[in-house]
Amino acid sequence: MRFCIYSRKSVSTGRGESVENQVELCRRYILEHYPGAREEDMAVYEDEGFSGKNLERPEFRRLMRDLEAGRGACLVCYRLDRVSRNVGDFARLIETLNARGVDFVCIREQFDTATPMGKAMLYIASVFAQLERETIAQRVRDNMLLLARTGRWLGGTPPTGYAAEQVQEVILEGKRRTACRLRTNPEESAAVDAVFGAFLELGSLNGVHKYLHRRGIVSRTGRDFSLPGLREILRNPVYCIAGEEAHTYFSARGADVCFTPEQCGGGRGLLAYNKRDYTRGRSPRNPVDKWIVALGQHRGRVAGADWVKVQGLLDRTSGPEGARNGYALLSGLLRCGVCGGPMLAKRRQGGRGFDYICQTKLHFGRTACAGPNLGGAAADALVWNALLPWVRPRPEAVRAGLVRALAAEGAPEREGRRAEIRRELERLAAALGRGGAGGAFIRAVEERAAALERELRELEAEEGGLSPEEMEGLLNLDGAAERLTLGERRELVRLLVAGCRWEGGRLYLERCHLESNVAPALEGDSRPSSP
Repeated sequence: MRFCIYSRKSVSTGRGESVENQVELCRRYILEHYPGAREEDMAVYEDEGFSGKNLERPEFRRLMRDLEAGRGACLVCYRLDRVSRNVGDFARLIETLNARGVDFVCIREQFDTATPMGKAMLYIASVFAQLERETIAQRVRDNMLLLARTGRWLGGTPPTGYAAEQVQEVILEGKRRTACRLRTNPEESAAVDAVFGAFLELGSLNGVHKYLHRRGIVSRTGRDFSLPGLREILRNPVYCIAGEEAHTYFSARGADVCFTPEQCGGGRGLLAYNKRDYTRGRSPRNPVDKWIVALGQHRGRVAGADWVKVQGLLDRTSGPEGARNGYALLSGLLRCGVCGGPMLAKRRQGGRGFDYICQTKLHFGRTACAGPNLGGAAADALVWNALLPWVRPRPEAVRAGLVRALAAEGAPEREGRRAEIRRELERLAAALGRGGAGGAFIRAVEERAAALERELRELEAEEGGLSPEEMEGLLNLDGAAERLTLGERRELVRLLVAGCRWEGGRLYLERCHLESNVAPALEGDSRPSSP
């Protein structure tokens, strides 16, 4: 009888239930419970650094291919969630194993599908695990929205101009609890005042951008404000001083307004909740009629009438500025070799072709940056044709390099945040376990836990990378320029190249993921074209 041992761990830590420890425990179990089993009868499949959100893992796929080929009669794992944490995936897996006559053994939970009871208990455990997660998440979401009506700051990165502070003045069912509120950050609030003042005067985001740059007013990171960042500030109700104008504005748009004009006073600002739908991928913005708008415990910065006027000006602008164009391959990758700023694609007058132009020069003139423009079509073709000779001779190396690049992208930051979330979840569980808390406190804890679980899922989703079909489609380069869409070609270029630099009449590809030390210089069109 041939055994297939599968182990998985999301992150390599060298501690606890490592893949090596999981494999060793599975080996011992097989030798103890299957008389006559030998080491040479055991094949090991190890996925380290992959989440259990789905079954798209390289070693797991190899395992399934071997099982389909009849090279295994029993699949053994250490724990149920090492294989899958999704009921749908798990059910399909069990059906596949049953169809091929393969037993499934989980040694931690003591499930063995070779017995009817073991098979039933396996399904029950999986279903209840997902039901529990979804029920808690829904309860937490509902109760968090109720808590939002009090106007407390419920966490996250404070908006520009504010900092978060804890207060001990909140009473929940007769007991004092710690809560958070926003307080003014004097260093940043001056920048917020400048943003609103300039926009009311100029009526243009680009105009505000130039205004701030000329005066050296920067974001909290020390860099110039981005156009999307400026739009976010101008749209945020946190700066609006509560009053009749704000109440009328949000009421007319169907928002759940949790205050009356009579309750306003003292210059208090607003807090808006439920602005994004975190149950959907990429957390898209909700329309205003789904918002909950409450009185905050902080001071606003902009009079209600002025804030409403700003919204009207923004509504009249044509579409979001800075949206990705539909014609340039190197959008987001190309940087100016003179000032280091990004180079933006801009169509020529009359629509005949386009150029990449330094953003600094485009916004602030040649005195800020004298870097030459770059012909767009020629640059795109140059980069695309330079990549093809690298990819064609080494498809396996390219595939492995892309997998590594996708897995490594943002991995330290993701794992650091995951560790923080796990610690906070443990603290929340301990707080509930102590008992004696009121219903409102319990609801707040549950909602916070659901938000953290949601963030964990989003972090795991970022690790998923491309499916095997998507990967093969990208690597099939025969006629790719005609067959692939611009978006697909962009994706391939971004997976292979970390960035491009236009400097001294030459175009450089930087830090290609295929070969770690390759930075080839490619001849580019050094003739500057007019912006």
